Amino acid sequence: MAQTTAPPLEISEGTVDVVEKVAVEVAKLPAVATDVAKVATSSARTNFGYLVAAILFILGIKGMTHPRTAVRGNQLGAIGMLVAVVITLLAGGVNWSVVIIGMAVGTAGGVWLANTVQMTQMPQLVALFNGFGGIASVLVAGAEVLKGTDSVAAFAAGLTGLIGSVTFTGSLIAAGKLQELPQFKKPWSFSGQQAVCAALLALALLFAWGMTDGGGEYFFLVIVSLVLGVFLVTPIGGADMPVVIALLNSYSGLAAAAAGFVINNNVLIIAGSLVGASGLILCNIMCKAMNRSLTNVLFGKFEATGESASADSVYEGKIKRTSADEVAMMLDGVQRVVIVPGYGLAVAQAQHAVRDLANLLEAEGATVEYAIHPVAGRMPGHMNVLLAEADVPYDQLKEMDEINPTFAQCDVAIVIGANDVVNPVADTDPTSPIAGMPILNVSEARTVIMIKRSLSPGFAGIPNPLFAADNCLMLFGDGKKVLVDLIAALKEN
Repeated sequence: MAQTTAPPLEISEGTVDVVEKVAVEVAKLPAVATDVAKVATSSARTNFGYLVAAILFILGIKGMTHPRTAVRGNQLGAIGMLVAVVITLLAGGVNWSVVIIGMAVGTAGGVWLANTVQMTQMPQLVALFNGFGGIASVLVAGAEVLKGTDSVAAFAAGLTGLIGSVTFTGSLIAAGKLQELPQFKKPWSFSGQQAVCAALLALALLFAWGMTDGGGEYFFLVIVSLVLGVFLVTPIGGADMPVVIALLNSYSGLAAAAAGFVINNNVLIIAGSLVGASGLILCNIMCKAMNRSLTNVLFGKFEATGESASADSVYEGKIKRTSADEVAMMLDGVQRVVIVPGYGLAVAQAQHAVRDLANLLEAEGATVEYAIHPVAGRMPGHMNVLLAEADVPYDQLKEMDEINPTFAQCDVAIVIGANDVVNPVADTDPTSPIAGMPILNVSEARTVIMIKRSLSPGFAGIPNPLFAADNCLMLFGDGKKVLVDLIAALKEN
């Protein structure tokens, strides 16, 4: 049987080209796999670094919950931020010239502030730092909007612009109030201001919802939000600034977290969320210490609900003045002294003088403690910061709940520049503006020495019956000068 041969396979030139291209691409697969592995490894390293930074942030916040560990907590937080910055820079995609210029300017500014700002100006500085954080988030989100982004990220950018802008102008107003600048010192408002604020907020949210590429809506959103920040803070009095600063700190954190969603940065989301949550918790703690709600602080007025006693009826013929020499004789041989610092201590910059007085009393065998009210001063932890700057031992600082049950065993309580936080009206008059506010039970001490410039009321604007109590002596004058005179009198005795 004859054999047949198959016709030769004809391969077109097009098929050859396709095969060659496939072969070339297959040959590239190992290199592509290597590149993918490198990217995956780099991403894993970046995320691991961010995880380390987040853990350090959490440990830092935990450390700052107690004065004894506050320094270590601050250091851990700073190390965490350093790790986050280094990891971000090593991930690539940055303009090193811009980074170096920014670091140089920031470092120079930080060194200048560290050498020029006094410890008594810490509230103002904290307020400014909150504002700087807010405006930084605004700029980051704005840059992403101009580059072009998807709708979800655009809405996140809008929220960043809203929160960050409110934080910026609100913090500037708060700093002005704390600095007691004439144009910011007194609360300022106008009829219908709350309605205007609500309208501005709605308009800003509308801009955020309709955010598109190009930045036009973002620009108008930022302008509206800047005005909103001014109107929100101007009506609030100086004594409420601790709550306002904590809230603005929370806002700066939320702005940073929103910016993290815009640029898809995990560590920014984590850090911002931690700051935002901790700030809100601190707000809640201080509002409870004032027996007021956050909405009352932001939108309410601090005024009496009934008839308040006049200063004349409370003080007339009942005020007992004393002198540094008399107080020095009274302190001779005492066993236990409790010092109650207030905003007047900060104004007089008397923290070092009060530490010198405590050292002198301790040398004579007395036990000295400091009673700290949560809202004393003009920022969260204001008294703690001042006393720490004067090297007062942490174990001598006693919180209100700890010190209150022991005032009855106190020989002498020395109140320096505090008023509303020691006013017994909070417990006795349900119609007073501070009714129900937890106070330091100074009136239970055997003798109370009130160091004040005058009989002027505190922020609540009501008389303090403690000044006229049988066991209270008024030592009028500047806090620092009075303490210096008292120390001199003690040494002479």
